[in-house]
Amino acid sequence: MDIRIPLLPLLLLAAPYARAAAPAPDAEKFVADVEKKLDEAGRRSRFASWVQSTHMTYDTEWLSADASRAYAAAAADLARQARRFDGKPLSPAAARKLLFLKLAVEAPAPPDPAEQQELADIKVWLEGAYSKGRYCKTPDSCLSLDDMEDRFRTSRDPADLLGMWQGWRTVSPPMRAKYQRFVELSNKGARELGFKDTADLWRSGYDMTPAEFSAELDRVWLQLKPLYESLHAYVRRRLADTYGADAIGSDGLIPAHLLGNMWGQEWGNVFPLVKPKGTAEGYDLTERLRAKGVDEKGMVKYGEGFFSSLGIAPLPATFWERSMIVKPAGREVVCHASAWDVEDSQDVRIKMCTRVNSDDFVTVHHELGHNYYQRAYAGQPYLFRGSANDGFHEALGDTIALSITPAYLKQVGLRDSDAGADEDTDLLLRMALERVAFQPFGLLVDKWRWGVFSGEIPPGRYNQAWWDLVRHYQGLKPPVARSEADFDPGAKYHIPANTPYARYFLAQVLQFQFYRALCRQTGHTGPLHRCSFYGNKEAGKKLEAMMAMGSSRPWPDALEALTGERAMDATAILEYFAPLKAWLDEQNKGQSVGWKP
Repeated sequence: MDIRIPLLPLLLLAAPYARAAAPAPDAEKFVADVEKKLDEAGRRSRFASWVQSTHMTYDTEWLSADASRAYAAAAADLARQARRFDGKPLSPAAARKLLFLKLAVEAPAPPDPAEQQELADIKVWLEGAYSKGRYCKTPDSCLSLDDMEDRFRTSRDPADLLGMWQGWRTVSPPMRAKYQRFVELSNKGARELGFKDTADLWRSGYDMTPAEFSAELDRVWLQLKPLYESLHAYVRRRLADTYGADAIGSDGLIPAHLLGNMWGQEWGNVFPLVKPKGTAEGYDLTERLRAKGVDEKGMVKYGEGFFSSLGIAPLPATFWERSMIVKPAGREVVCHASAWDVEDSQDVRIKMCTRVNSDDFVTVHHELGHNYYQRAYAGQPYLFRGSANDGFHEALGDTIALSITPAYLKQVGLRDSDAGADEDTDLLLRMALERVAFQPFGLLVDKWRWGVFSGEIPPGRYNQAWWDLVRHYQGLKPPVARSEADFDPGAKYHIPANTPYARYFLAQVLQFQFYRALCRQTGHTGPLHRCSFYGNKEAGKKLEAMMAMGSSRPWPDALEALTGERAMDATAILEYFAPLKAWLDEQNKGQSVGWKP
């Protein structure tokens, strides 16, 4: 999942809210001019990017690159100009906005026009190379990533899985040299803004130093690690039951191609292989959707209905007129699901190659969470039209997805009865295979990228460093030998698309905090995982109030407004999965848990 907003930083910086001297009036005028200029340049870039993403040709890529270059150059130039106010007395709002300005572009452009154009061209080329990528067994037999992801869901043939796993990774080696140059140019732009490198820039927006932010992520991960290790050990043993002990190995690691996902980042597709023994097949939402004749637009209507049940106004007519909900025939598009704020937080859209299945049912609810958040902060000034921190935007959509419980499905006619207590382990295991299994991957993507931007990971170790991190955090291993002739990080969309990824790790933590708070608002009693706040207008009011703040206040203020808490922590996740953790520990008795990092 992804989000496109008005080319603002989603990161949050703490502004100095008290100054002894009077604010500089020229700074106020400068900020007003900045917002006007960026609004116009950003609108042009977003329209061009939308066309390029939904109709990929040489011409649309050129137009998108040109508009992106113009915006990045303007933002970087204005940010460099803003440095003259460093250390000067500023109003709280102006100080906050100037700090946001420095983070307005995730790959800041250098001052040289030729290098600006080169950077823009590389960005578009990298995303295009990913989106057009195909695995061709023969010239007449090619598979797109969508095709392979569909087969990964159900294939249990290790040779077939290995072929696709290797085949997709033939797309990324040509990216390596361009990515290296991209890093050089982005770092050059970041240094012009006063940062050590792009990694320093990305981590400077969380009201703490970059080093403190990295340490904070590790602190939260250590809270989650015992739960992940219990899940990992159970899944490893059950996969060995299917594929044989020799296929898994004795090193405690899981071969990355056997987890039902191209990147081993979510394991929900192997649930049929690891479900509790002796249980029935369970409820199949995909089959129910298809049996009811739900089409792609109908999937989105269910998502809209959830927000409407909370008392939040429905989506505007333009959403339905301008979104790409179905993959168009006869043209190349970027199918990666994303939510867009194309114009002034009013023209909101989603871009999805929607398929009628349970995965996309959840994805639709997630993406609409972005759109409703975008619309809620429309009344904020341009530079405050973003979420409290970038994890908030992702967490909002996933909070809604957590409320897709059996009770909710029954309320909307997609299930005939509530889930019985005997289904709890199945339900929690399914959820853990998606949410808990994701967390180490959510952490390592940017751990790798921060090392690349800082120079700690040199080009000659790009691939080795990637797999070192996969082993350390995920406990996975490549199914075949890899070398520096490969560029496996580039096989993940967010690397060539230059989309920060730590936000997804944060979102997994924040969403459970949001969810627990909204469930408390409803007066829910009993196990946390059984709560749905669908239809609760008071929960809707709290949600809208938090979203309307945008990025105008520090993120602890926004977190407190919704949850009453001011710090991120994983206790809500541990509470949600407590019954599963006890069950996993029982299943793992006498088994090896963990692996050598």
